[in-house]
Amino acid sequence: MNFLFVADPLSSFKIYKDTTFAMMREAQRCGHAISVCEVRDLMWQRGGPVTAFVRDITLTGGPVNWYTAAQQAPDERAQPLKDFDCVVMRKDPPFDSEYFYATHLLEQAEREGARVFNKPRAVRDHPEKLSILEFAQFIGPTLVTRDPADIRRFHAEHRDIILKPLDGMGGAGIFRVKDDGLNLGSITETLNREGQQTVMVQKFLPEIVLGDKRVLVIGGQAVPFCLARIPQGGEVRGNLAVGGKGVAQPLSARDRAIAEALGPVLHGRGLLLVGLDIIGDSLTEINVTSPTCFQEIFDQTGFDVAQMFIHALTQALSQPSPGGPA
Repeated sequence: MNFLFVADPLSSFKIYKDTTFAMMREAQRCGHAISVCEVRDLMWQRGGPVTAFVRDITLTGGPVNWYTAAQQAPDERAQPLKDFDCVVMRKDPPFDSEYFYATHLLEQAEREGARVFNKPRAVRDHPEKLSILEFAQFIGPTLVTRDPADIRRFHAEHRDIILKPLDGMGGAGIFRVKDDGLNLGSITETLNREGQQTVMVQKFLPEIVLGDKRVLVIGGQAVPFCLARIPQGGEVRGNLAVGGKGVAQPLSARDRAIAEALGPVLHGRGLLLVGLDIIGDSLTEINVTSPTCFQEIFDQTGFDVAQMFIHALTQALSQPSPGGPA
């Protein structure tokens, strides 16, 4: 089969840990052809299908010059997305306006016959911070507001809180305010932009010292190991992007219960790959854009997450598109 990966520039890949690279490597091992493009390469014009300038690549197995490309320039070959057996959307956040527009182009490609994973409409319908509201039985005390008075009341009740922007990624813009309330007003003004932007506020979970666990769910089934991202050096954030230490470990009973409750629901909506973030026993985020941690889990446990993903992807391609017709 022919797989198209819509991703960040290949030059930005850190292949020793990149999940998209792991997917490509397993796809090639299984005999599938690999093409790549960036979001900026997508194009639609009346009278024709959604197309992209693509590069057909082969992985070399080398650590530096890790691929060869049939096209020397990124704009040599335009191909309709519907001509690929599947399109795997792996553009990293932020989920900004350009990402939003890309989902509409990909959805148009679906109408033309393309199979896109994760399903573009499902990605739009599941903002990664707000999606947890649907599953409130699994989350800790949480407030979503733009009103400073609401935030002050929430702090007065819980005394130790976390504030974060709804469009943040990699731990950016996350603040902790302890019992003394120091700088709560200033932090609120910074995040809600003088009342113009909604923020999320959550009770601080002391279990963060044991890690912010990334639980991967593929085809509705939980990967048996998670990656606990443990804060380092006095940080409150465990994100790998800000220096957290990743430690793979088996799922706890609570982790598995959350994954088993959410997995089939989200898969039924067209989300083949989901990353659940869990601190202690509480769900904190549902990642649907480009969940990671495949290689860290494999390196530490030997469980081949990429193999599980490519198997689920090929299984999905043999069946009608979940969440409605493509």
